[in-house]
Amino acid sequence: MGFCYVWEYLVPERHREAFEDGYGPEGDWARLFRRDAAYVRTDFLRDREDPGRYVTVDHWTSREACTAFRERHREEFDAIDARFDAITTRETFLGDFETVGQNTQA
Repeated sequence: MGFCYVWEYLVPERHREAFEDGYGPEGDWARLFRRDAAYVRTDFLRDREDPGRYVTVDHWTSREACTAFRERHREEFDAIDARFDAITTRETFLGDFETVGQNTQA
């Protein structure tokens, strides 16, 4: 089984392009996470009925590997997070999950 954590974001229209650039598959978060072999992928989702609502699902091989990565890269993690706090109206942690019944390698 793999591990993932899920966040929901509300983003005003004027900031959506910057948000998508930063959180998308080639964005700041993905570039940071790809430094670690335990990172699998990020699913970046936009609500079809509410285009200002996004969900990210960050997949890792294990919770322990993810936690260790965050500890090693705490300064960079916090700096990116602070930059994007200014362009979201709400950020909600939806939870930690285990992946079941699927291949955890993208």
